[in-house]
Amino acid sequence: MEDTIFGKIIRHEIPSHIIYEDSDTLAFLDIKPISAGHTLVLPKKASRNLFDINEESAAALMRTIRIVTKAVKAVTNADGINVSINNESAAGQIIFHTHAHIIPRFKEDGLKNWNRDFSYKDGEAIDIAEKIRRNLL
Repeated sequence: MEDTIFGKIIRHEIPSHIIYEDSDTLAFLDIKPISAGHTLVLPKKASRNLFDINEESAAALMRTIRIVTKAVKAVTNADGINVSINNESAAGQIIFHTHAHIIPRFKEDGLKNWNRDFSYKDGEAIDIAEKIRRNLL
């Protein structure tokens, strides 16, 4: 796997505002935040995204997300928190090392989550649900 800026941050080769670190994960402030306290959490073991992360790294990532999210919410007095993992370019992934965004949210902050205009055609939900069930690992 190609080294990324996150690999350099994990190795402490470039500066970052690290807020949490353990043997498996690292959390630091995003350099282009959506709001104050916007934090990135990543596993130290490299993986491209959720499509190839191993179970141990995924579990460690979620444990750290849970710890850091509580602290970010408390410090920022956020009304809510978005936790997002972008997987592949079409979903907004820019750096190809699995990472989660912890984004403090506030009432009336003007941020939109996503478009809710989509709806299934007759029978389409049944069909796609069955196809997904058949493809579960």
